[in-house]
Amino acid sequence: MTEDKETTTNESSNPSRRDFIKSGALAAAGFMIVPRFVLGGTGYTAPSDMLNVAGVGAGGKGESDIANFAKSGKANIAFLCDVDDRQAAKSRASFPKAKYYKDWREMYDKEHKNFDAVSVSTPDHNHAIIAYHAMQMGKHVYVQKPLTHDIWEARLLTDAAKKYKVVTQMGNQGASNDGTRLMAEWYDAGLIGDVDTIYCWTNRPVWPQGIKWPDPSTNIPKELDWDLWLGTAPKKDYVEKLVPFNWRGWWDYGTGALGDMGCHLVEAPFRVLGLQYVKDVQASVGSVYVDSFRKGNFPESCPPSSHITLTFPKTNKTKGDVTLHWMDGGIQPERPDELGPNEKWGGEEGNGTLFIGSKGKMYASTYSDAATLLPKERTKDANAPQKYKRVAGGANGHYAQWVEACLAGYGKMEVSSPFEVAGPLTEALLMANLAVRGHDLKGGAFKYTWDNQAMKVTNFDAVNQYVKRQYPAGFELKA
Repeated sequence: MTEDKETTTNESSNPSRRDFIKSGALAAAGFMIVPRFVLGGTGYTAPSDMLNVAGVGAGGKGESDIANFAKSGKANIAFLCDVDDRQAAKSRASFPKAKYYKDWREMYDKEHKNFDAVSVSTPDHNHAIIAYHAMQMGKHVYVQKPLTHDIWEARLLTDAAKKYKVVTQMGNQGASNDGTRLMAEWYDAGLIGDVDTIYCWTNRPVWPQGIKWPDPSTNIPKELDWDLWLGTAPKKDYVEKLVPFNWRGWWDYGTGALGDMGCHLVEAPFRVLGLQYVKDVQASVGSVYVDSFRKGNFPESCPPSSHITLTFPKTNKTKGDVTLHWMDGGIQPERPDELGPNEKWGGEEGNGTLFIGSKGKMYASTYSDAATLLPKERTKDANAPQKYKRVAGGANGHYAQWVEACLAGYGKMEVSSPFEVAGPLTEALLMANLAVRGHDLKGGAFKYTWDNQAMKVTNFDAVNQYVKRQYPAGFELKA
């Protein structure tokens, strides 16, 4: 069942309505000034100043995204869409006037004139198709991290943002934190010298990985449309406990620990050093043991842990190539000598980013929080000029920033993680996952070289099948 609502026409797609409002306002100004309280009180925002948002994925992270857009005071949650009524329940209760759909394609077809922007918070495998079709309609988009499931999709969305001239933002909210800007200022001021090595690590996965695909079940919850949930993924029978969270550990739907946390932890190196695309990558992965015997890994599942080494070419902010080490599954780099034996190492959540420079080091935890120079005493005495504008509200302001930019229009306001930045970041992380998947295909750790223009690995063609996957009928994604 769906709920009725009064729809609000998108002014940008209805010039006659916009002109009518402007001409009416000018005529009214000729004989009277209407007090603001008559229009709705002190906090009143005119409908023309509100962004009408359609939320695709209304539960979990989508629920908090939608709520944060509404908190900006300038976003009207006009539509909600989710394949699982259980997940959507809280958002529907919070926004009872928002019309509800299960299929985003039906919502786009019927309501495209009635919303201005789309928030996409679904499993990774459906990000690109939902966002791309919205962009084709001229809708601004906010997409949860990682931006896409495949490298080709990330390039497609990056190009589409420019082609369709829409405001974009990826949901790595730490990109709006002060910490990432502070570290960029420290680096620009030469406080740690030239950086050639970076470590990023996480305690993820906190969901099952490196396991055998479960036996199918016929107990599909009545609230869940399983075929819609699969979307662009291969057709498979329903299994228990995959929805709503454990999909992250399966390659058909998720991108593992790297996809989940990489956009948060690697964002700062991209901003600080101006990194772009990967030059080469290699990976070693943790093995699965069954009954005390080493079984390797199950190819349909992400590994339980990994250490991935990515090489980025020289940028205008480095003297040479940069090596970035990614570690997950609880693996961490060696403690810096500058830390005392009892000083805490890493963030509160077991995640961190460490820059190693020719004159010093700096690190931060999740979302670039707690940015610190090493030794720690240097932090309070650091003297670097402020060069980069802060985002009001930091990570929490990431949402309002996008709303404001959408209302201003394409190219009028800066956002922290537009697809021109988020796309290359996502591509680098997905390139790292190619090395992880190649580990099983090739039977060990090898260095894979990357042709960025052709979007392909040049020295092991078998792994290129994961650059762009095949899409099932009804969910085709074409440039």
